[in-house]
Amino acid sequence: MDLNADMAEGFGVWKLGDDDALLDVITSANVACGFHGGDPATMRRVCATAAARGVAVGAQVSYRDLVGFGRRRIDYAFDELRDDVIYQIGALDAFCRVAGKAVRYVKPHGALYNVAAVDEAQAAAVVAAIRDYDRSLPLLCGPGSTLAEIAVGAGLSVIAEGFADRAYEPDGRLVSRSQPGAVVDDPDAVVHRALRLAREGTVTAVDGSVIPLRVASICLHSDTRGAADLARRIRDALTGAGIPLAPFAGQA
Repeated sequence: MDLNADMAEGFGVWKLGDDDALLDVITSANVACGFHGGDPATMRRVCATAAARGVAVGAQVSYRDLVGFGRRRIDYAFDELRDDVIYQIGALDAFCRVAGKAVRYVKPHGALYNVAAVDEAQAAAVVAAIRDYDRSLPLLCGPGSTLAEIAVGAGLSVIAEGFADRAYEPDGRLVSRSQPGAVVDDPDAVVHRALRLAREGTVTAVDGSVIPLRVASICLHSDTRGAADLARRIRDALTGAGIPLAPFAGQA
């Protein structure tokens, strides 16, 4: 099982999350590329640290929305969204190469993740960006989503992802952050959900129903309260259950 977290989401003097502590625990780092968070110095530092610790780096691409942290929907023209995604992948790939590595996968962030999960036009733009930049890059996204289906149809590799710290609707979509209870903040519940995702491939939705969610990677948000300690607890729980952790995309 892969354990991923969002990284490098601060900007300038504003810091968000404990990147160094998380990079001691996780196996894949979703690195912000400057559109919802992150800046060149932060991107370079996190890529270098990830490379030194054997953590795979993925481009966490988003809407151009620093003020809203990429969590507000933006209606893009197809070409504009495609090219914004290509721009972000290329920027992060440059810092990975400086660190002697390369970008290993792509994951949308925030509103782009949620919109592309159901919107064919935006999903197609994200897929087109990956295909044009490097069609060998895997796409990390929700299983059964519109984005996953279009990516598979385009010949891309899709890695199914589940969230330990986010609530799910009965149809498998994430509960909107505008709704109460969208973020699971009980540490024991987060660890239990991660174990259940890894062992059973299921998660309990907000209405109490159990939905199938077969995943190869589990995400923990770096801005969730106590994220670094939570990540350690999740790692210990998974390895204690005989589930080894490794980056799905390798470390090259």
